[in-house]
This record gives sequence, structure tokens and C-alpha cells, in this order.
Amino acid sequence: MEIIIPLILSGCGLVMISSLSLRNSMAGGNPYMAPLKQFQFIGMGLTLMMICLAWSSSSVRKNSGKLFALAFFLLVITAIPGIGIKVGGARRWLSLVVIRFQPLELALLAVPIFMADRLTDEDSLNNRGNFQSFIRPTLTVILMMGIPLMLQPNLGGTIIVTAICFVMHIERRGWKYPVWGVILGFAAVVVLIMIAPYRMRRFNAFWDPWSDPTNTGFQIIQGLVAFANGSLTGVGIGKGLQEERYLPEADTDYIFPAIGEEFGLVGTMFLLILYALWTWRVYYIYRDAKTPFTKSLALGLTASVIFPMFVNVAGVTKLMPLTGIPMPFLSAGGSSMMFMWAKVGLLMSIKLENKREE
Repeated sequence: MEIIIPLILSGCGLVMISSLSLRNSMAGGNPYMAPLKQFQFIGMGLTLMMICLAWSSSSVRKNSGKLFALAFFLLVITAIPGIGIKVGGARRWLSLVVIRFQPLELALLAVPIFMADRLTDEDSLNNRGNFQSFIRPTLTVILMMGIPLMLQPNLGGTIIVTAICFVMHIERRGWKYPVWGVILGFAAVVVLIMIAPYRMRRFNAFWDPWSDPTNTGFQIIQGLVAFANGSLTGVGIGKGLQEERYLPEADTDYIFPAIGEEFGLVGTMFLLILYALWTWRVYYIYRDAKTPFTKSLALGLTASVIFPMFVNVAGVTKLMPLTGIPMPFLSAGGSSMMFMWAKVGLLMSIKLENKREE
């Protein structure tokens, strides 16, 4: 189930991307280009999953620092003009030979591994109650990843990294200091929104999208229209208005409303149930983990999949401002798909180790 459910989700995403690509043939484009590319990304993700599945927890732990350093380095150079690719006003991408690569996705794999290692080393286990145990590693990791992310800028990615670190810290060391961190973090987010005009425009669009329906509020309104058009069972595959490009980024950030239009409430609830079932299955991997490291790692990897899902769904349903975070296993794109499957591979590796220990 831990592999089957992501396969079903990836298949649903591939079907939706194919549906959204149908109109390309009418404008002279290739309607198969986007789904074929997504199929390749799924294949690359499955290959990476098999590689990660072969890793033992000791090998993962041994290389945690190197992986974290690589993720940090790539985040830093992404923010440098001329190296990072600027899309939509933010430098979040690097151009590799085959695909454009978003270092945030590597960071969302490296952070749980590094945090699990640091939270469960001998010194940490002996000093779990003092303030220094919150500074090292939790606050340090948040700052090291958050600063280059904010330079891109990428507030949504920073929030997800912070949430992962807090959850892992709470599981190992309790609520004492993270509570104050959440309060201060919320205040910092409010300040960052107020001092950046583009973030303030995005917040105003979230608060009242109908005040500027043809500009800043257009995407939010079209997302809500897509859900409304879909009603209970949807308008049918290939028949959505989003085929006419009314909804920007319908195959990436806004794939969930596009699915809602064509498959209705039944389709969207089916997807959310799949995410819930996957989380429930992965919980048993966490519960049965035999070492503090693998237990903490299983929690962090799960959080790095589920938190982006919540952020995406909350953004497109107008429960929070948009952040540009893709939907795990569903959205078009290579870097997200590959590293999501890498996390599945590591979780399955922990599961196999649990069975061997038993």
C-alpha cells in the first residue's frame, strides 16, 4: 500500500495532465508532449525509489551531513543572479542537462534525514531539555535553509521546512521551546508579508479576490469556479473549462481544482482519502521502527509529503494565501516527482529493516 497509493496518485495526475493537454492539438501543439514528459518523470522517480530502497539506515545516517550540505549549497547558488533561473519573479530553479531542477525538493529530503541524525545522536539524547537542544539542531537547520530560501524568495518553502523541523523536534524533545518558535514564526511571517509589496498583493488577493478579479484575484477565483463547475461528480474528463486556459498553472499548482472540475467532489475526496490512507499505512512504519533514528526519520519523511499537500489544498481552496507549492505525486514536474518517490523508497527501506529485526 505504501507504494501502490503513490502509484495511483501519480496515475491520476498523469490522466489529468493528459486531459489538460488535449487542446494543444487544436492550436498546432503536440497533445502528447506533456503526458509523455510526466511519464518519464514518474519512471525516473521509481528508479530513484529503488536506489533509496537499497540504502540501509546506517548508510543514510552516514551520508546525512553530505546530503544536507549539498542541498544548502544548491539553495545558495539558486539565489545568485545568472545561475538561478528566474520564473514568476523568483529564482527557485537550476537548469540541469535533462530537466530544470528545484533545490527545495532536495532540501525537503535532506532536512528530515539530517534532523533525524542530529536529534538522536548521543549528546542530543542526554541534553533534550535545555534551550541549547532547541538551537542545535532545530533552529540552526531552520535558519540555514530558511535564509537562502527567503533570498529566492520562497516563503512557502521556508514554512514547510520550519514545520518539518518543529514536528521532528516535538516528537523527540517536547513542546517547551517550539511553542514560542511558532508564535515568533507567525509574527515573522506577518512582518514579511507586510514589508514585501508582492506578498501583500497576494494576501489581499486571498482576503478579497473579487476586489481585483481580472488581475491578482483571477487565479483564486478561477480555482473556486472550477470546484463549483465540478459539483458532485464533475463535468467529465476532457470537458472542463480549464482546457481553455482559464485557470493558470492548471497542471502544476492548480491541478487539484482542475481535477475537481472534471471529476467533482467525488474525485477530490477520493484523492484526499488516498493521502489519508497512505499516512495511516506509513504510521505503522513509524510505530514499528526499532531505533530512534529510523523512528524520527519516518516521521520527518512523512511530514515532508503531507505538509506540501495540506499547503497546496489550503491555497487553492482559499483557506490560506497561495504559496506555489505543487501537489505531491499529482502536479506536473520532475524534481518534485523524483524526490517524492525517493522518500517512499526510504520509508520502504525502514519497513524492510523493521521486518528483519522482527
